[in-house]
Amino acid sequence: MIKPHGSDQLNPLYVEDDAKRAELLKEAEGLPSIVISSAAAGNAVMMACGYFNPLTGFMGLADAMSVAEGMKTTAGLFWPTPVVNLVSDTSAIAGAKRIALRDPNVDGNPILAIQDVEAIEEVSAEQMKTMTQQVFATQDTNHPGVAAFNSAGNHAISGPIQVLNYSYFATDFGETFRTAVQIRAEIEKNGWNKVVAFQTRNPMHRAHEELCRMAKEGLQADGILIHMLLGKLKKGDIPADVRDAAIRKMVELYFPANTVMITGYGFDMLYAGPREAVLHAVFRQNCGCTHLIVGRDHAGVGDYYGPFDAQTIFHKEVPEGALELKIFEADHTAWSKKLGKIIMMRDAPDHSKEDWVFLSGTKVRGMLAAGEDLPKEFARPEVAKILMDYYQSDAAKD
Repeated sequence: MIKPHGSDQLNPLYVEDDAKRAELLKEAEGLPSIVISSAAAGNAVMMACGYFNPLTGFMGLADAMSVAEGMKTTAGLFWPTPVVNLVSDTSAIAGAKRIALRDPNVDGNPILAIQDVEAIEEVSAEQMKTMTQQVFATQDTNHPGVAAFNSAGNHAISGPIQVLNYSYFATDFGETFRTAVQIRAEIEKNGWNKVVAFQTRNPMHRAHEELCRMAKEGLQADGILIHMLLGKLKKGDIPADVRDAAIRKMVELYFPANTVMITGYGFDMLYAGPREAVLHAVFRQNCGCTHLIVGRDHAGVGDYYGPFDAQTIFHKEVPEGALELKIFEADHTAWSKKLGKIIMMRDAPDHSKEDWVFLSGTKVRGMLAAGEDLPKEFARPEVAKILMDYYQSDAAKD
């Protein structure tokens, strides 16, 4: 199986031993504590799961700046985005060398992890601006990732962590949430050697379905990992439980048995386009995948990134040998009226705009909310029914 990033063995930071974990939880109750940001909590869960291997905790300012500016730590480890614990007020932990990190996303703010404090550093406005620009390629606070990153605070708490639970992900998404350790074990159990991952924060329409099929066949892969983001999204994105139900129905009805794993991971979306695509590659390698599908506007939002910037970065900025995982470069896929099937648009230079079935997200949401059937060329009817039920529910109107 493909090696994890940066080490021979996966190093998840979750404390597996029940007795040790109980001991640490008891200790944590007596430690100075702080409620961390949702982004930092997601980072802690990703480290707990092994997705952020080989990191052992939150980066200090020097490493965060080095990663932002050159995609490597001061020690030379390739890494695409800063992994930081930023807070606004450190008075509750002043002078402490060992602290408890409390979960902002669960009622009562239970203890999520214990951190050994190596440093608490003030991040200057100029340093925040540099990290923001390098990671997100914009300073625009209308960008949801920029807004989240710059609202967490300007004090970076660095040091190793021991994670004591998986936040709300394991309880709210028990059927779907999986650690990198668990995914590796299942890949090994299935006897898969070549595995292609598909990243999604949305339900999968027919173009997504066919793209997975194209990648599997084109790479002669043994299996597909559909890996959905379960953390915080931007307003208007479809909730994880609805996406999960829609994807499971599609796989059940339209893929051969034992060829697809449906899983999810706990992380807040960055919407960082190219840099986030590279991060996605790192944690797909850590969970045992050999390939990642990177398509049009991967991990993007709005018009902040070019349609294929997330592919270009792997050729221009990722050093040779930095990752063992390879990307499967995909074009926009859509239903061709001429050919009567879904294809990549680059494979049909003779097509005009009128030869494709296109629906904007706004149009799709409007049709579903109105109870109108989506074209069969765009969505499987069983998937569309699940989405329609959601868009006509009170939850979608809140």
